[in-house]
Amino acid sequence: MTGDADVDGFAPLRIKRVVRETADAVSLVLDVPERSSRRFRYQAGQFLTLRVNVGGQDVRRCYSMSSAPVEGELRITVKRDPGGLVSNWINDTAAEGDQIHAAPPEGRFVLRGDLSGATEVVAFAGGSGITPIMSLARAAVDDPDRRVRLFYANRARDSVIFADPLDRLVAEHGDRVLLHKHFDEDDGVVASAAIEAFIAPAGDAHYYVCGPGPFMDTVERTLLAAGVKESRVHLERFTVAAAAPSAIDQSGVAEEVVIELDRQSTTASYRKGDTLLQTVRSAGLRAPASCETGSCGTCMARVVEGSAHMLNNDALDDDEVEEGWVLTCQSLPTSRKVRINYE
Repeated sequence: MTGDADVDGFAPLRIKRVVRETADAVSLVLDVPERSSRRFRYQAGQFLTLRVNVGGQDVRRCYSMSSAPVEGELRITVKRDPGGLVSNWINDTAAEGDQIHAAPPEGRFVLRGDLSGATEVVAFAGGSGITPIMSLARAAVDDPDRRVRLFYANRARDSVIFADPLDRLVAEHGDRVLLHKHFDEDDGVVASAAIEAFIAPAGDAHYYVCGPGPFMDTVERTLLAAGVKESRVHLERFTVAAAAPSAIDQSGVAEEVVIELDRQSTTASYRKGDTLLQTVRSAGLRAPASCETGSCGTCMARVVEGSAHMLNNDALDDDEVEEGWVLTCQSLPTSRKVRINYE
């Protein structure tokens, strides 16, 4: 622990400013105290895990930064979600001067340091998926050799988040920023043809995708069909469709999970249907975790004995998977005994 962070690593941050972006989306500019500044350094595209108390219950949720480090501030943007406990609480009650608890930035949805010769960033955002994309775009244009192409889809014009900031980004950077706005109310939901037309002029690029599940699936499928290498397609999912454990081959009938954490080994009984992370927690252990959607990589551990199946993986690359790494929040054991090591 550093500064005034608690045992779970959460530190109090003051809300410096509240910005109403749309009728159902708000940005919070957070004031990071000097004693916590090093822990809250971040890369564009990462997210914060917030812990808030709603109705007497501590709840954790992850929200992407919409600011970039070059701007010198830390800002998250939260869209109201029907039935969303924390997103609605933030939109309804967050006020300047309030205190909110956050864990340090996490996430792998960041600009790649070695673009392998690629100078273009091609991004696809749907609805509130613009939040991390905005962070990436602001960081990318700070490099005078990079171009940014952004396809932004919304249901209607009144739901566009960052309408004015996006227009300013285009105006300030001229031909280095191309913005295409798609509105379902005019052209229907985004189809492969629109994506193909948008990427046709793109050069050797990395592609970043964030938004509703069906939108992301369409974009990913179209990019891969167009010949884009999978290693150059980067996804950030806010939610993951639940997969039925019964659909996974657990014929190995797992009985126990051995957990190597903090130089200690703990053996836990396995309850069918639980993920490895749930098993770790049931054993009373505190393992690293954040998004719990398979996007950030915080909960990764290596399977050193036995086997496990990942329901979703938007964080680990093929080499890491080949070496036995799994996202414990998304992994079900598929052998009688599984040993995992949090190295």
